Amino acid sequence: MSTADHPARSRPPAQSRDDSRDAADFDTLVAEAEAAPTEGWDFSWFEGRATEARPSWGYARAMGERLGRAGASLDIQTGGGEVLGSAPVLPPLAAATEGWPPNVAKATALLRPRGVVVVASAEDAPLPFADGAFDLVTSRHPVTPHFEEIARVLRPGGTYFAQHVGPASVFELVEFFLGEQPAHIRGARDPEGERAAAEAAGLDVVDLRAERLRIEFLDIGAVVHFLRKVVWMVPGFTVDAYRPRLRELHRRILDEGAFVAHSTRHLFDARRS
Repeated sequence: MSTADHPARSRPPAQSRDDSRDAADFDTLVAEAEAAPTEGWDFSWFEGRATEARPSWGYARAMGERLGRAGASLDIQTGGGEVLGSAPVLPPLAAATEGWPPNVAKATALLRPRGVVVVASAEDAPLPFADGAFDLVTSRHPVTPHFEEIARVLRPGGTYFAQHVGPASVFELVEFFLGEQPAHIRGARDPEGERAAAEAAGLDVVDLRAERLRIEFLDIGAVVHFLRKVVWMVPGFTVDAYRPRLRELHRRILDEGAFVAHSTRHLFDARRS
């Protein structure tokens, strides 16, 4: 999404709609979104098409400050390395893991010149590092935080500092396409559940903060690109499979000026006992 929270560019409600014009706009916007690359976690494509409020704690800045004080760090599920690469100073020893091959290549190209070793490792695989190898482990939006492995690779007194996606994030959009989700799906990623899992793995949770943040999709292209990029939101999403529903949402955005959803995020700061 946008790097700042901008107000939606509202459009007046349609008094009389030119259906042929709407169809042409729909096809153009969807074609643009389908042609856009989805590698990495660079969201600059959404500029002017969607907005997302940012958590008050400023994760990238706070992570950068901690990296500047660390001796050895690991960034888990680094994506294309964009967040790690934004840090002004990196530790003398820095590594990152990523599981999706296009992102591995992108992260390597970005981070290798700064001395970061990027290791291809599936998100559900054991971390390919020795016990106690790092004094700082970071991650922004891991699919699943494997606390046992995080605790294992941290030295005693080491820190896990991360921003996680919370429960029912952007579910206004998910449920528009998939219908109402069951309670166990809506409640997944609960921060208190993750606190309990971290503590069971031997981590002491020092700080845990959660926020719910406004998102505005300003055109249907932004929706298509988002669902192509964040593939677990609507599993198996393709334009062809959801074209009638996308057309309906396109008309709604034209009428209302934006489709509003809410993301959930929590800041996780824990130390190994």
